[in-house]
Amino acid sequence: MSAAQAHLIETTPQAYGYPLLIKQLLHSALATAPDQEIVYADQRRHSYAEFDRRIQRLGNMLRGLGLQPGNTVAVMDWDSHRYLECFFAVPMLGCVLQTVNVRLSPEQIAYTLNHAQADVLLVNSDFMPVLKQIRGELNTLTRCVLITDDGTPAPQGPGFAGEYEALLSQAEPVCSFPDFDENARATTFYTTGTTGLPKGVYFSHRQLVLHTLSVTAGLALAPQQGRLHRDDVYMPLTPMFHVHAWGLPYVATMAGLKQVYPGRYVPDTIVRLIETEKVTFSHCVPTILQMVLGCEAAKSADLSGWKMIIGGSAMTSSLAQTARERGIDVFTGYGMSETCPILSLGQVPTADLGTGRDVATRVKTGRPLPLVALRTVDGEMQDCPRDGSSTGEVVVRAPWLTQGYLHQPQASVDLWQGGWLHTQDIGHIDQRGYLQVTDRIKDVIKTGGEWVSSLQIEEIIARHPAVAETAVIGLQDGKWGERPLALVVLKAGQDGKVDSEAIRRHVMAAVDSGQISRYGVPDKVEFVSELARTSVGKLNKKAMRESRQSRS
Repeated sequence: MSAAQAHLIETTPQAYGYPLLIKQLLHSALATAPDQEIVYADQRRHSYAEFDRRIQRLGNMLRGLGLQPGNTVAVMDWDSHRYLECFFAVPMLGCVLQTVNVRLSPEQIAYTLNHAQADVLLVNSDFMPVLKQIRGELNTLTRCVLITDDGTPAPQGPGFAGEYEALLSQAEPVCSFPDFDENARATTFYTTGTTGLPKGVYFSHRQLVLHTLSVTAGLALAPQQGRLHRDDVYMPLTPMFHVHAWGLPYVATMAGLKQVYPGRYVPDTIVRLIETEKVTFSHCVPTILQMVLGCEAAKSADLSGWKMIIGGSAMTSSLAQTARERGIDVFTGYGMSETCPILSLGQVPTADLGTGRDVATRVKTGRPLPLVALRTVDGEMQDCPRDGSSTGEVVVRAPWLTQGYLHQPQASVDLWQGGWLHTQDIGHIDQRGYLQVTDRIKDVIKTGGEWVSSLQIEEIIARHPAVAETAVIGLQDGKWGERPLALVVLKAGQDGKVDSEAIRRHVMAAVDSGQISRYGVPDKVEFVSELARTSVGKLNKKAMRESRQSRS
């Protein structure tokens, strides 16, 4: 039926259209859980009712700085109650929230602030040295607001409007947040890819609300494992500057959960907060989980009942098993910066719990959330069979995918070739609808005429009892095209006890059992103290390849 033939609903003039704006996420929590707590490390705790008052004051404070709808407010802070307030107040004004990746280089931070045309910057005192270094390069920034935990006054001079809490206390406690088009841009942040300058992705109010609703549904529909409910206590371990901390702060706020914000990530502090605040739901990259499990405080801590979504990098079955032995309910979440980000969850059906499928399902990339259309396709955009083995590129449609890259039209066209967002991931889908990403297109190793999955080799090496972490990269080879090199971080106390041949024999056993081709056995194994990573904790295989290729 064409659009001309469709019957649009009749609208009563007095009817409220209810635009899908971020402010609508606050209604149910304020109505049902006004006394629920929001906690910031050991610094502060207040109720949702106070949280709402602080949002109102922040809105008035920003208006007092002269901000108008469409202006951009950038934030450089650790994970805090203040960041959560900005998640709401800034876009509720009709402004754009830029969450600045504080782990980028100063030059890259300056680039992102200029590219996003940031008008006002809220900056934690910890990042003042960076601001001083780049201040002369910032072309659009007019004012800064200092963020501190101890009330230190802002520097004197025309560049600073004042200190966050002081300005908040001076602002009026009631703010009018107007209705406007739900397709207005709400947030901007920058990808941390390993090639070229960071690319800006952006999301509208409508997209963020729909992502929040779908993630909530996906987590709440789980009958047992991986379920989020109103009794949970939420603490993010993914930086709030990175894809809105995977959108979970919006979910937790809408649901009226107790929320705990840890500030800067310190493993012993994280464990203490888990125990004292009774945290039950978090999310992070594998590195953070390993860091927490390996700290001194975790040795005696009771971590049972802690639910954990793992994303950003593949979770190995070895890490999943280690977490399960500590009582942690780990499972995979999949997405990317361009997808807001969550597309799928590796939740375990009740029938599989405690069986041989349990851990294997947790490390799968997962089943799509409601409203997500996800395919694996060949080079002609034809669907691959859903047989659990036929691989193709993962392409996706959902109502919350970025519609392009900010000010980069050609990259936007490439992202959306054929009307589907191209993830650049390769994977397969089984008959139960579970996606398994097998590699990034750029990380697949072509050797001896065969395509070898670096992730599959990493999974096998990670099963070795002496291995803490591993990454496999392909290096150019005159005879074979490429050959795999394994970079291995050993567990504490294993240095000198395991050699490269032991790792190769371990992989060869997987060849003998038919798990992988013989071409997947690394020629060389390099033992390293750490693996190169991006600013958000993902393995940086481009940097690994470049540093090793330059030696050859």
